[in-house]
Amino acid sequence: MGRKSKTEAGERVFDLILAERERLGMSRQEFADAIGVHYQTVGYLERGEYSPSLVLALRIARVLGRSVEDVFSLDPPSPTER
Repeated sequence: MGRKSKTEAGERVFDLILAERERLGMSRQEFADAIGVHYQTVGYLERGEYSPSLVLALRIARVLGRSVEDVFSLDPPSPTER
């Protein structure tokens, strides 16, 4: 299983993981531990090099205290959301 940067339909998934993680003052390692992945996976997610499974997306949203729709989108975030 390789990293996927695009959805099955060929669309990129945008996210606010980095901004939200930093807002919470969490290190990449702390966030990785909280969502149950390796810290390098967090980097892949934050750079848009990997689209998470639904289960992982739900864990990410839970840890960030946001809804999945607040964290992930098919549309790029506005400058105020970054």
